[in-house]
Amino acid sequence: MITPQSIQQIHDRLDIVDIIGGFIKLKKRGANYLGLCPFHNERTPSFTVSPSKEIYKCFGCGKSGNTISFLMEHEKYSYPETLKWLANKYGIEIDEIQQSDEQRQQQQVADSLFILNSFAQQFFSSTLFETEDGKNIGLSYLKDRGFREDIIKKFQLGFSPIQRDGFVSEALRKQYSSDILVKSGLVIAKGNEFQDNYRERIIFPIHNHSGKVLGFGARLLKQNDKAPKYINTSENEIYVKGKILYGSYFARHAIDKASECLLVEGYTDVISLHQAGIENVVASGGTALTIEQLRLIKKHSNNLTIIYDGDAAGIKAAMRGLDLALEEGLNVKLVLIPDNEDPDSYCNKIGATNFSSFIQKNKKDVVLFQLEVALKEAGSDSAKKAEVVNRVAETISKVNKIEDFTKQQDYIKQCAELLKIDEAGLHILVNKFIRNRISFQEKSIPFDEAKHHEENAQKAASNNYDEATFSLLFKDELQEREFARVLIEHGTKIWKTDTIADYMLDEVSDETLFDNKKILKFVLTYKAILQQGRESITKNTFLYHIDTELSALAVSLINSPYDESEHWKKTFSKNTGYQQKIFEKEYEEFVKLIGDGQEENLMSYLKLGEDNTKNEVESAVIFFKLRKIKKMLLENHQDLEKEHSELEISDLLKIHLHLKKMEMEISAKQGSVIIR
Repeated sequence: MITPQSIQQIHDRLDIVDIIGGFIKLKKRGANYLGLCPFHNERTPSFTVSPSKEIYKCFGCGKSGNTISFLMEHEKYSYPETLKWLANKYGIEIDEIQQSDEQRQQQQVADSLFILNSFAQQFFSSTLFETEDGKNIGLSYLKDRGFREDIIKKFQLGFSPIQRDGFVSEALRKQYSSDILVKSGLVIAKGNEFQDNYRERIIFPIHNHSGKVLGFGARLLKQNDKAPKYINTSENEIYVKGKILYGSYFARHAIDKASECLLVEGYTDVISLHQAGIENVVASGGTALTIEQLRLIKKHSNNLTIIYDGDAAGIKAAMRGLDLALEEGLNVKLVLIPDNEDPDSYCNKIGATNFSSFIQKNKKDVVLFQLEVALKEAGSDSAKKAEVVNRVAETISKVNKIEDFTKQQDYIKQCAELLKIDEAGLHILVNKFIRNRISFQEKSIPFDEAKHHEENAQKAASNNYDEATFSLLFKDELQEREFARVLIEHGTKIWKTDTIADYMLDEVSDETLFDNKKILKFVLTYKAILQQGRESITKNTFLYHIDTELSALAVSLINSPYDESEHWKKTFSKNTGYQQKIFEKEYEEFVKLIGDGQEENLMSYLKLGEDNTKNEVESAVIFFKLRKIKKMLLENHQDLEKEHSELEISDLLKIHLHLKKMEMEISAKQGSVIIR
């Protein structure tokens, strides 16, 4: 684990324009920089980088974040990998917290395997291009398959020598450990002797998301009934087959831009499609899709198109992992290649343009296709048809995310038509599978309560509420977010004898007033850091916080689609009554245009004066208090409508009067305040 001191050193050196500018072309526009978004296809630049706020925002696709989150999103690095990448760029030596002996040993083995695999890849590539056997056998075979040299070099393909110890003798001469050689799967130990595992085979290096070689696939060239056609690296500390998709390193940006991932079976399928210009493609290696592979795809896109052979084996392979894909919320389509072809051969046969058109024209919904195949197999057998109904209902029940509610309803309608059964009956069966799963997964929740949770989730989905929209229905959300934003923006500034943070947290000291759990977490974390000393907090403490939830919250709070123009600065440099009235009128009209729920963003940018910090701080505290009092008044009023004893009614009236008095006192501090 990297020490906080090293992390701080990295944060101090960060230059968001320098980092993002290394991946996309940025052009200066006023105080900000503008470029084409790397996360979606666009012709007009809408990707904005703000050096002063140290954040980026795309107004096309909505992606936003800081320097670290950009690298994590763009390069798909983990948080530690991102820090190490930045440390390497800036020449910072990283100190790591002491690991246990077991952790240290595992890390050493992993590092050794990465180093060995890199050496092996270079050895096999050199053998392919620089030796007689490599050129005559390996390179000749690849070129006969139609692969160009540039694509062979891009995927770092190689050739393993014919002799029994061609690789191992060179590796031992370079002083690589025999234990690591065996663990890597490159070498086999027979007694006291070692021999190569991949003799006379084409070598396909398998890369992780950052381009490091995890392991290898090796294809036999000669016909040999005793030897397998393909050999893959056996699992070890860095190579876990179920967590890898071949070609993901080369496809990651193309998948982001196309918003679609094409999935094929084999290595050569991936390479052929890349050579044809279709780069948003990865391979599963012929195994059933795992949850880790699906989540790797989902990092880039929710749209998955499976392209497999059209024979029975291809169809069966395409169906494997389907339920997992639906559970993960992926939109799964299927394309079957005709005429006993595979994606590699068919693309070469009809050409890249026709192949792309073929994919677009022949996409089938995988759930409906599965149902059609099952119905053909069932024929007129009523028992088998009943099994099909149950199977499809269980499959549809896997589409269980709130945002996929409409898709689930469409499946029920279309499948009921194909099955020629009552739609309502299928709906009941699907819900039964949903409730059974919830009841099984959450044994502590009674069955009826589990059913209630599911009905509430579906009700929310039917009204198109996502998490952000749902939370903004409650006006307290606006005041809480503004309170947190002002803390981030101004918390470290001096307020009389203390800081603004001291003042604000003292004024709003009751933690139960916060309804938003993320903002409560932020406030509690802020207090904890503040107790360590004022110098422990800077404006960027939360922007680059190790807790990604807090970091994402900080970005969302300080990020706004509005910039303060020179016109606004000049027009409102003096806070006169006349200008104030104009402002209020224009503000009301502008809120109507941008929609309710954006007031805090607008107010933070359309400032009445050069330094509006005092007004912002006092308004944040006062509006927060007023909103909470209004909420308590409403709750108290609802309580008064219920049946109570005279004494209880008297107490409730006293509470009401006390709250009204507090409301008037706070409003008097601010002046004329309207709470909607």
